Order: sequence, then structure tokens, then C-alpha cells
Amino acid sequence: MLTWGTSEGTWVTDIQPNSVNYLGVKYTKLNVNVGAIKSDANGAFTFTGKVPSDFGGVHDIYLVKDGVAIAHGGFQMTRTVSISPKSGPVGTPVTITYTGMGASLYTAGAAVHWDNGYAGEMQALWTRGTAKVVVRASGEVGVHHIVVKDAITFQYLNVLQSPVPYANGGVAKFTITKGTPSTKPYMNFPKNYVPTVSQRTTLSDAGLDPNTKAVATLSTDRGPVLTKTTFSATGLTSTGTHQLVWASVVGNRVNCTGTCWAYNSIPLATVNVTGSTVSQEVSIPDHLGGWHVIQLKQGDKIEAQASFYVQESIVKFLDKNGKVITEGIAKADTSGSAASIAKGGAGTPTYKFKAGDEITISMRGIGWTQLDNTRAVTYDNNYIGYGCGFNSNGFMVIHITATGKPGFHTIDLHPLLYTQQPSFANTPYGMVPILSSDRDFAGLALGYQLPSVHFMIEIVK
Repeated sequence: MLTWGTSEGTWVTDIQPNSVNYLGVKYTKLNVNVGAIKSDANGAFTFTGKVPSDFGGVHDIYLVKDGVAIAHGGFQMTRTVSISPKSGPVGTPVTITYTGMGASLYTAGAAVHWDNGYAGEMQALWTRGTAKVVVRASGEVGVHHIVVKDAITFQYLNVLQSPVPYANGGVAKFTITKGTPSTKPYMNFPKNYVPTVSQRTTLSDAGLDPNTKAVATLSTDRGPVLTKTTFSATGLTSTGTHQLVWASVVGNRVNCTGTCWAYNSIPLATVNVTGSTVSQEVSIPDHLGGWHVIQLKQGDKIEAQASFYVQESIVKFLDKNGKVITEGIAKADTSGSAASIAKGGAGTPTYKFKAGDEITISMRGIGWTQLDNTRAVTYDNNYIGYGCGFNSNGFMVIHITATGKPGFHTIDLHPLLYTQQPSFANTPYGMVPILSSDRDFAGLALGYQLPSVHFMIEIVK
């Protein structure tokens, strides 16, 4: 039997009653059977097959007889970079495909640069060495260069002299053509993957009636803040006045030691239970995003509970007639007034700015765990910083400066793995844009649906 040496890669997280921590990545080596062979009288054989779609690097090939390896060889998989399309106006989504990524710390990540500007990081743990990410064309009309190279967050620039010289990258050319892009923002959510674990932060048996047989369901179990959903419970044994509450947390991750947040219960409704069932429509609070629990309580005892996932949303700025002026984008109000502070400094809605103007980007439903409390921001495919929505209860207003020549400029928000407070050892790929978050991200297996958010502004004279 011929065997092919490969690996399994996965993200590691710690799901707690009031948070989720990112603990890094894990790789496990294994051998898989390729096929049975039969040798001739001289012990020779020929086997022909296709190289599988797999992690890159060196793969051990063993000839095994009766469970014992009697011969050993190897095959080295190199990397390829391709893009599609290869031309288009500013704002064109460009898909970058990078194959042959490895299953070890120094080979599992790659950095993407647009004209030497750092756009973000990509991984392929769950996609077995093949990463696909999307960046948007930015810059002046003409040829631009997309560079993809081996990286632990940032490019390893002399990889040829490293212990992994086969971790080569590649360069592709994209031509920006004339055209007027739309300034309407949009969000790209990952597919609705089925979570592989049943644990949810804020979902705990603490306080749950140990004798309850009640089962709770929601008519809708995900959506943005202010979504309406109907909570229904069957099998109730207690009657009388009950409360429907929203399980959440309050706190922050700045200048703190230990745990810097606490459980917080937000009242949703009061219901009178007269039998074994109850049904009540509630509105999801304008608060933190991510996983939460709606609980049916009598006093301090939880009779039934069901999980709801709060998705991120772009704040819409409306005129006095309720018509949308802009989505997310406004010129900053630097007056320092109470009204300005309440809006996070967002001022006059517009997509047009002069160079040097202060831009605000307003989002709701930002979470609080290390998977969803922070968003990385790129301007014309250059990573410039991040914003956090924890301390502000899910309402995040990012401030950046309009720069560049007159014309259209891209602003993109990407998921980020927060690796500060608490900080754990061996947590690579932290604090930078994760461009592959829709296909390969620690939160996907837990049911987190973190979008990439895309804006376009125009610089005018």
C-alpha cells in the first residue's frame, strides 16, 4: 500500500460563559492510503496518479507492507498565485487564489500587498492549503501589482534563505480602467455554516431550573439589532408572571487585568404564563453583536432559553423625510457637543470629501469576544488601524482622514483576531485584517457570521 503524508489544521478557541478566547492553531500529521500496488518478480512497480489538492510543502510517501514501511520517498508541492479578473475600474472585486500553503507556523499564512501596501493576511487551514480572498481595485488608471508571499502576519522577505525555501509566493498584475464606481456600501457575509459545537457564549446552565423540561425556540434566530423575533416555549410547569430577558455583557478590554467585563441582563418583556406554553414577540436590543441568549425567568430561576445571533449592520443616515442620504459614511462633527459625542462624532452625511477631511464610518452590532470585538480598516488596500465596539455596546464609529488625489477611494472593514487583554501565547495572525475570514476563520465553526464591509468615497478639489 502506498500512503501520502499530510496534515489536519484547525483553529483553537476557548468558549466561556461570557466570552470566547482565541488560542491559536493546531496541526496534526497523518498518513492516508493512496492505493494498493503489486510489484513484479524483481520487486519493482510503477504507480501513476494525480497530486491531490492538499497543503503545500514536502509530503512523505511510504510503501507499507503488513503495517511496516519498507520504502520511503517524497513529493514537494509548490505554490501558485492567480487572480480574476485582470482588469476593471476602481472598486472591482479581485479574487486572489493562492495554492500550496502549508500546515505549519511558517508556511500556513500569507500576506497580500497591493502596490506594496499591506492589504491583509490569508489562511487555508480548513481549506487544505488553498486560499481565496477578495480585494478591491484601488488607485489610478494603469497597471498595479498584487504580491502574495509567505507570512506570519507580515511577509517573510528572504524566505529563500529560510528552512522553508519552497514557501514561494507570486506576483500578479491588475489593470485599472476608466469608470465611475458606485458609492453604495455593501457587506459580504460568509456562508451560513452549521456550527460544529453546541456551546454559545452567554448560554449557560447557571441559574437554569434543574428540573425544567421546557423547550424554547425562536421564529428567527439571527439578524441585526432591532430585529423582531417571537420567543416560544413549551413544556412549562410554572405559571404566573415571568420575565423575558436578554443575556449580554458590559465592559472593555483596555487598561484592565483579569476579567474586565460582567454579565448584564436587559429586560425584553413581561409575560403571564397560564399553561404549559407561552409565545411573545420581542425586539433585539441595540447593543452588542454576536451570540446572545433570550431567557424566560421567574425570579432568578431560568425556565427556558434560546440563542440569537446579532449580525453587524451599517448605520443609515436619513433626512427629515426618512430618505437615506448615506450608509455608514459621514463627515466628522468635531464640535465636541453632547449630540456629537452621542453619535460617536459622526456629522454631515456625504460620500464626497476634500483631502484632509475627517471621515466617520458608523456600524452597529459589533461584538465583544476576541473573535468579533474589533474590525481592521484598510484605505486603498493599505491597513491603517482598527476600531472596537465593546466599550460602546456594539456601536462603533471609526475616524479616518481622507487622503489621496481627486477620484474614488476604497475603504474596507475586515474581521480581526484580537490578541490583547487577555493575551495568550502562540496566537499568530492577530491584530491584522483576515482576508480569508469568509472561508477560514476561528469563528466559523462556532456560528459567527462576520462580514467584510465595503465603502467607497470620492475625493474632490
